[in-house]
Amino acid sequence: MSTVNTVSFGTGPLSRAAALLHTLLTVEALLLATSAPGLVGLLFLGPDPANLPLAAVCLLPLGPAASAALYTLHHRSRDLTDLHPARVYTRGWRLNALPALKLWAPLLAWLTVIAFTLTHFAATGLPGWWAVLLGAIGVASLLWGAHALVLTSLFTFRARDTARLAVYFLLRRGRVTLAAASLLVLAGALTALLTEALPALLAAPLLLSLLQSSRPVIVETQEDFTA
Repeated sequence: MSTVNTVSFGTGPLSRAAALLHTLLTVEALLLATSAPGLVGLLFLGPDPANLPLAAVCLLPLGPAASAALYTLHHRSRDLTDLHPARVYTRGWRLNALPALKLWAPLLAWLTVIAFTLTHFAATGLPGWWAVLLGAIGVASLLWGAHALVLTSLFTFRARDTARLAVYFLLRRGRVTLAAASLLVLAGALTALLTEALPALLAAPLLLSLLQSSRPVIVETQEDFTA
């Protein structure tokens, strides 16, 4: 009887739920801690469009932090007796910080250019449909970034290969892209209706949802693009 109890302990539904909750809370705390310098900086920036470049700089630490969080959630243990999310997060940050920044920094710069143009659109003299086009390009860039973040967090590719794969999956895996778009809308709604801090406080479950919806991308990458 003692042998059975030892084997079953930590593997039941309640234990798996507790393990998931523990991992999510740990990942959330570590994500906020590693991106805190930038997030604190955002609190001191006003809504002036002139602050957009500074906001982009403040958001730089968020890329490696989100990448480490995805790495941790992907490699999480379902066994309550074998949980080391902080250790896994540290390893994920160490492995992915530089690769994530190689994609995250250009994406932030590009989005800053789009946002700055849209906030000063009246001064450009361009027709109104250009604003719609720029908005669509911005959304597509964010969705590309979601694919790129998952790929760079879980696989070791060169930055340009990750960028190309993200474009490939953006077009090929419509359901995954739509799921990422839904999360983007949810995060935007939480920001607009409640508070800007809420998406950051719910980053871990949002990233877990992104990871779960990206399973087809992960599987195809493992089968077709890795040795």
